[in-house]
Amino acid sequence: MATGHDLDRRGADAILTRLDAMGLARMIAESEAMTLAAHGPIVTYSRKVFIPLTRLCRDVCHYCTFATTPRQAGPAYLSRDEVLAIARAGEAAGCREALFTLGDRPEDRYAAAREALAASGHASTLAYLRDMAQAVLDETGLLPHLNPGLMDADDYAALRPVSASMGIMLESASDRLCEPGGPHFGSPDKRPAARIATIEAAGRAGVPFTTGLLIGIGETRAERIEALVAIRDLHARHGHIQEVIVQNFRAKPDTRMAGHAEPSLDEHLWTIAAARLVLGPAMTIQAPPNLHDRAELTALLRAGVNDWGGVSPVTPDHVNPEAPWPHLEVLAEATAEAGRTLLQRLAIGPAHARAVDRWADPALATRIRRLVDGRGLPKTDDWAAGEGGAVPAIGLDAEPKATAGIAAILARAGSGATLDEAEIVALFRAEGGDLAAIARTADELRRQVNGDRVSYAVNRNINYTNICLYKCGFCAFSKGSTKAERGPAYRLDLDEVGRRAAEAAERGATEVCLQGGIHPSYDGDTYLAIVAAVRAAAPSIHIHAFSPLEVTHGAQTLGLPLEDYLARLKAAGLSTLPGTAAEILDPEVRAILCPDKLTADEWIEVMRTAHGVGLRSTATIMFGHVDGYEHWARHLLRVRALQTETGGFTEFVPLPFVHMEAPLWRKGKARSGPSYREAVLMHAVARIVLHPVIANIQTSWVKMGPDGARAILDAGANDLGGVLMDESITRSAGGQNGQCFDRAQMIALAASAGRPAYQRTTLYQPVDPRPAPFLEPLA
Repeated sequence: MATGHDLDRRGADAILTRLDAMGLARMIAESEAMTLAAHGPIVTYSRKVFIPLTRLCRDVCHYCTFATTPRQAGPAYLSRDEVLAIARAGEAAGCREALFTLGDRPEDRYAAAREALAASGHASTLAYLRDMAQAVLDETGLLPHLNPGLMDADDYAALRPVSASMGIMLESASDRLCEPGGPHFGSPDKRPAARIATIEAAGRAGVPFTTGLLIGIGETRAERIEALVAIRDLHARHGHIQEVIVQNFRAKPDTRMAGHAEPSLDEHLWTIAAARLVLGPAMTIQAPPNLHDRAELTALLRAGVNDWGGVSPVTPDHVNPEAPWPHLEVLAEATAEAGRTLLQRLAIGPAHARAVDRWADPALATRIRRLVDGRGLPKTDDWAAGEGGAVPAIGLDAEPKATAGIAAILARAGSGATLDEAEIVALFRAEGGDLAAIARTADELRRQVNGDRVSYAVNRNINYTNICLYKCGFCAFSKGSTKAERGPAYRLDLDEVGRRAAEAAERGATEVCLQGGIHPSYDGDTYLAIVAAVRAAAPSIHIHAFSPLEVTHGAQTLGLPLEDYLARLKAAGLSTLPGTAAEILDPEVRAILCPDKLTADEWIEVMRTAHGVGLRSTATIMFGHVDGYEHWARHLLRVRALQTETGGFTEFVPLPFVHMEAPLWRKGKARSGPSYREAVLMHAVARIVLHPVIANIQTSWVKMGPDGARAILDAGANDLGGVLMDESITRSAGGQNGQCFDRAQMIALAASAGRPAYQRTTLYQPVDPRPAPFLEPLA
């Protein structure tokens, strides 16, 4: 039973028969293999506070100590101030989720609830819940998760704008448990059909949803399978189930089921494994860690658990008050003992956070998108590309002990094999020992190819215009007209371009890098004239110029084939092409990021043609905006394939997205750049994936900052790029790492990593450095 999909056509009885034939040991082994294949070693949890909005409920479940009476409860509902006090305490303790727990429609049973609602001006508990969730959103950084009981389409429409996710436990698919003598007798909201209808309605409403089973309350194994099949089919129709909880019954004093036997550990493990086998590898399966002894947690993970649910450093488990939450340090240790890594998640699960436009109200979508990384998990540090400052610790100094799957991938890559998309995605998901092992492998491959020397170039950027016809969502440099939105628009004349090139050569530069916006008056002759102006002013300087977008624009405006136009540029003095305008070479991303720009195929064709006429180029990736790890993998594979074909790329340059002034981010449509972990991994994984066909991996001091660039010298990079006199594109996006990083700084940065530095040409030939200083950007 390698996947859960072959169960889809079988009834619950047939599934149970097959599971019984497998036996518990085999069920656990196959479940664990499925879990690791889909989720790797990562186990998630949500750091949250529990807000018991009301403990009144119209149901009388025979095992419940949460629901109580007005006499025992005191005020029927928490006040707004009480709700916010809990939420603020949670925020101060690093929580990200506010879980609202409450009874089901208590106003239908209790006059005290009706009176309290009337006094607050609310027609129902759900209306009051909406206002309290809105208050938490307005006053704190927490994301609400709501568990209000049965709901219909109108309820979801009202509550979806104020919650990142919602949930209701199916508990059981057994009507028998609702009959006299059963645990759900007298609880109309526990009828399986009603709860299934609520879960179905959530799917239609596009609500990320948590559900699950409560085992050991008198149901049979067959009835558990029926419940799992029902959840599976609901998810197949709507895709909205973000996690399934398999919770074990705990007998509580002062309830009718105080003497009822609790399920054994083996029974819990059987149900967890059954859930994995029925629901498939991709589903997130949760078991509450406070309902078992610490020694039993490893067994739960091996049975198929990949999430511990909500753990609060502030509030108790109001549903199981007798079972305190384990300290997060203890939970992390127990998880590590099983060979797994504990990571925080949001109230919305990672898969749904990655598709947040579908699964969240627009206002919440922006908030969620700005919180997460490419996995849909929260960024847990304050680092951002372009901002400078100290880099966070991400475990690069941990023991580089790779899990079996990552070790096999690294071994294949080290032999020069081409990895596939799934293998590369697995590398980008790495944490803990896997992350350290990837960085170590990248560093070893760098040493094999480049030795220990760190290279840099002395160059000057000349951005001849910032006026552009295109509206790329990431670009804060370009201006649509002379009436600029952010700073003045400009266009340098040819004399000024030549003057800057001559000045750069006089001050020791070996290269000028020429790029600009696509000005509405520019045509192919404009770019030829720019090259001629530079060549006349600085005859010996290397002209590194024109992105594939500019080349395409030039060729099209003159009605020339790419090959002919590139040959004309080369004859005029063009030396190499920068690999910009690549962004992400995937149509899904480009449709959002730069829909009017050249396509990924067109970028590849410009580079293939340039290499064919003898013009070498760099290759870049600009990442951390609307992309995912699968897109990064596809980009790397396209670059590798072209390099294998032409050999024309001199280097690969990862460019983390600088978000602060980017139009797409300001509109709430992009993430806040990559995490530091992702930025490090991009360099390391690029070294590994592109080995041995691309020898040079560059780290951008402009994007990474000096400290970040220094760290990446130990994670696969061998080049620090250019000094970039007059860097302006990153600065326009909000970058704060300066416009120039001079020769002395380059040498000192390499030395801080214990490595010697040398000046190179654009084509990576050593240069005897000239003594002329360049300490400031040139005017």
